[in-house]
Amino acid sequence: MGRHLFAAAALLGMVAAGCGLSAAEALAAKAAAIVVDARTGQVLIDQDADAITHPASLTKMMTLYLTFDALEDGRLTLDQQLPVSSWAESMSPTKLGLRAGQSLKVETAILGLVTKSANDAAVVLAEALGGTESRFAEMMTRKARELGMRHTVYRNASGLPNMEQVTTARDYAALSRALMRDHARYYPYFSRRNFVYGGRTLPNHNRLMSRYEGMDGIKTGYTVASGFNLAASAVRDGRRLVGVVLGGKSAVSRDDKMAALLDQAFGRPNRGRDDEAVMASLDTSRSDAIDGEGDDDDDEEPVVKAKPVRASLQTAAQTAAVPAAVPAAPVREEKATRGASTHWGVQVGAFSSKAAGNKAVSQAVKQAPFLLRTAKSSVTEAKAGKETVYRARLTGLDEKDARKACAVLTKHGHHCVAVSPGERG
Repeated sequence: MGRHLFAAAALLGMVAAGCGLSAAEALAAKAAAIVVDARTGQVLIDQDADAITHPASLTKMMTLYLTFDALEDGRLTLDQQLPVSSWAESMSPTKLGLRAGQSLKVETAILGLVTKSANDAAVVLAEALGGTESRFAEMMTRKARELGMRHTVYRNASGLPNMEQVTTARDYAALSRALMRDHARYYPYFSRRNFVYGGRTLPNHNRLMSRYEGMDGIKTGYTVASGFNLAASAVRDGRRLVGVVLGGKSAVSRDDKMAALLDQAFGRPNRGRDDEAVMASLDTSRSDAIDGEGDDDDDEEPVVKAKPVRASLQTAAQTAAVPAAVPAAPVREEKATRGASTHWGVQVGAFSSKAAGNKAVSQAVKQAPFLLRTAKSSVTEAKAGKETVYRARLTGLDEKDARKACAVLTKHGHHCVAVSPGERG
């Protein structure tokens, strides 16, 4: 398996070099799809199903698998209240808007993941089961191996951008089948069209479920690096199929492709579109990505953007073969030539207390001291609707250092957005 991954990495590296792309950009450009029979696992359609790409919020399917495991063996109960940490609070949208010190019921967290794709709720579950999100990610990777997901590596519980968090369409077909097979009792959660939280009705991001006959789940996902992803399952005439589409350039093209592939696999007409045309609609070529996890068609919250570290495909291939027990090597930081303007900054979160903001700033400086040692810390009060939040920022940087600092922080699991002079307010 390792040899195959190295070969794939080398091949993509050569393609990237020929096209003037970095290895990370070549990885980000991958589109793939697969349709399998849910009962037998027979592959009905395979379109580059072993291409290495990023799961985005499909990651939450594994977070939920381990949550369902814990419910089955009594480590959790549906009505159990779980604590919300400052780390959970700091997650980028989409999220429920949890605050440190609150508690969240397990069932509410599950519904938050299934419908809203809530990153903060994913961390609450991760910390409850693993102690820390990083340890939970190791558990996720080990479970992936047990389920036959040979090429999947997890670094977080939500799918927020991390270039080392990789998977394939084939692996996610296996996980989809495992959720139905091993946790049939809980699979109906994926059929929920919406749920009410905090006085708001939150719709399921899987919009295709409302218009494709027989579809009853499973999950959407999006980051710039991954493109628009969807794992879906549908039943017709007593036959259940599982489809996975990765790397769509829009939610609409991704959904249309899934519908066309399922129609084809069910033996229905392909709506006048041949396979070549369908694949062309999923072209994800793009410029260097400034990444964020908004989970495709959410229109309620802005996406907090952070530039991902460009991990090489070889690194992804090396880590895919084993559980993620060893931390990745630290990013080498090179001093940037400072431009004339030092009015840029980085924001590392917005918190419910000033103390939490100060802690986030301190952690950021420790994580990227070379880039941030001369930056000025700033934790300022701001209004977010009716609520007061404290924006934690480091200012006095030029644009290059601000973006590089965010890349380093994102690499190590922090959330960061570069703030331009015009956005300083």
